[in-house]
Amino acid sequence: MIRVVLPTDFSENAFHAISHAVKLLENSTCIFYLVHAYTPPVYRVDYTLGSPGQLGLPDDERYRAEEALEKTRKRIKEQFHVSKHTFVIHAAFNSLVDEIDSIAQKENVDFIVMGTQGATGAKEILFGSNTVHVIQKTGIPVLAVPSEFEYRPPENILFPTDYEVDYNKANLDFLLKFSKLEHSKLHIMHVTSPEGLDSDQMGHKTFLEGKLLEHNHEFHDLPDQDLIEAINQFQKETPVELLAMVKNKHTFLERLFVEPIIKNIGLHSKVPFLVLPFNQ
Repeated sequence: MIRVVLPTDFSENAFHAISHAVKLLENSTCIFYLVHAYTPPVYRVDYTLGSPGQLGLPDDERYRAEEALEKTRKRIKEQFHVSKHTFVIHAAFNSLVDEIDSIAQKENVDFIVMGTQGATGAKEILFGSNTVHVIQKTGIPVLAVPSEFEYRPPENILFPTDYEVDYNKANLDFLLKFSKLEHSKLHIMHVTSPEGLDSDQMGHKTFLEGKLLEHNHEFHDLPDQDLIEAINQFQKETPVELLAMVKNKHTFLERLFVEPIIKNIGLHSKVPFLVLPFNQ
């Protein structure tokens, strides 16, 4: 049983990500949690005093959210006929990140699938603020799906690495199970620096090689160059359907979310991006 959180703001981009998840896991038994977290435009006094239900006051925001979630569930079932999939709707007065964390702990969620843009669809922000917050703060894998990506089975998964990550502490098992589930080939891409690998990096690479022994994979050592250029060039030669990276405070991925460079990276609008957590 695979458990997946599908956050939605009821935009078409969100439904596109939901559709992607359903297609991706069509042969797996799954529970999908359709989640909408809301904050009323004005904090009414009944919210500060306690639950509106306890006070006998109608919680209009919750009713609207649950009604919209039910419409989304109906739309999914009409569009996709997958008997192995169960959809649970969940609306909550909370921040999206906190609500996802709560559900993840209670339901032992495997991963989150969400769109890269919110309801505003601001093209200049390649990751919507909710997506960035969830990736930064959650401790489970997040799959961010661009609205322009037309679903294709992930035959090839690109995994760029600088070998600075201790893979013992990264959620690599999820990626490996995922690749086996989808019969994907893992492409491990490293951009070689002039200094070569230090002893720690060599150890991490050796550990990774051991983990991949029973998996379809290939290592690629590329000459020294900008990582974004290397990823884009690799995709021209080997089309990939998924990009996967580990979130580590010392790696390129973490810098993506703290530097303005994120607004200039066209790469992330092309293929789904799987972010794996790192346990400190």
